[in-house]
Amino acid sequence: MGTIRKTIAAGIFKARCLKLLDEVAETGQEIVVTKRGKAVARLAPLKPKVQKGLLGSVLKQDDLVSPIGDRWDVDR
Repeated sequence: MGTIRKTIAAGIFKARCLKLLDEVAETGQEIVVTKRGKAVARLAPLKPKVQKGLLGSVLKQDDLVSPIGDRWDVDR
């Protein structure tokens, strides 16, 4: 089943670019930009990134203030 795409001439796209970007973001419908009747570009919404939050991104450290055993060379 194909979806109906809106087509728009490049000159009109240029004049209404920001409004068309908002329209695509709100509706999720693609817009095909044409130049002299030939399709040259497709404006499509981005898929939202799936956020996992911080789950699994932080390692547990038992003691944050004790020395780690590495010697620092302070003479440099």
